[in-house]
Amino acid sequence: MDKPTPDHIPQEAFDWYDEYAHGMMDRRTFMKKLGSLAALGYSMSLLTSALLPNYALAEQVSFNDNDIKATYHTFDSPKGHNIGRGYFVEPTNIKGKRPVVLVVHENRGLNPYIKDVARRLAKAGFIAFAPDALHSLGGYPGNDDEGRAMQRSMDREKIQNDFVAAAEFLKSHPRSNNKLGAVGFCFGGYIVNYLAAIDATLLSAGVPFYGTPAAKALRHNIKAPLMIQLGELDKRVNATWPDYEADLSSHNVPYQMHMYKNAHHGFHNDSTSRYDKVSAELAWQRTSAFFTEKLI
Repeated sequence: MDKPTPDHIPQEAFDWYDEYAHGMMDRRTFMKKLGSLAALGYSMSLLTSALLPNYALAEQVSFNDNDIKATYHTFDSPKGHNIGRGYFVEPTNIKGKRPVVLVVHENRGLNPYIKDVARRLAKAGFIAFAPDALHSLGGYPGNDDEGRAMQRSMDREKIQNDFVAAAEFLKSHPRSNNKLGAVGFCFGGYIVNYLAAIDATLLSAGVPFYGTPAAKALRHNIKAPLMIQLGELDKRVNATWPDYEADLSSHNVPYQMHMYKNAHHGFHNDSTSRYDKVSAELAWQRTSAFFTEKLI
């Protein structure tokens, strides 16, 4: 059988997964709710294979691609976890200084999908850096369940400070043209909003995918242009948008918002059936064009 698509799965299953993935439902309850769909003819194997990630599907750019070079770099983070580490990818076919883009993972550490996003950016001519918030605990453990539990156990303020330190490290890199972009997904989308709000001079452009906004008290600091990417079916994050939009407008922040019809939270992640190929490709084309316009 082909891998299930969103059309095969009831909407409530995606809603339950979102609650589970964001700590609002434990695994036992999540699996029990999925089991309740058996009466409708859905097997557990079909449901779990659709909702849980298969990272073999997410590689669009190989780490062996001759146009890029991928390495790991550490950086100082005295207000965070002292030392951070991330996946650094640079184009090999373009010399000299380049625009730099911070890539921020979801709430589970630096998984293969996020690494591939960094490689996609490097393939497009940007220098990309994807930090792993779990570095102080040994790094992404190889599965999302454990990664989520690890990240949940950590001090959130220190994690935020780690990403500020990573952004400063990347912006000051010898190959940087001193124009920093940031793109993030879910928790990473929140971090992009936070980076724009915590230091008005840090970002030159930000693209948060389905991320919640920074604290209201910080939003007056935002100066960087933002491209907000949202999925129509993502009720939890979308509920935060009207208030955020009002603040962006009142503070004269240049922004654009794209709402992708019938797209779920996580629609850009091509490792699960939440992936919407048409919306993801359009969102990525817009992201790449936005960074080209603002950073080069």
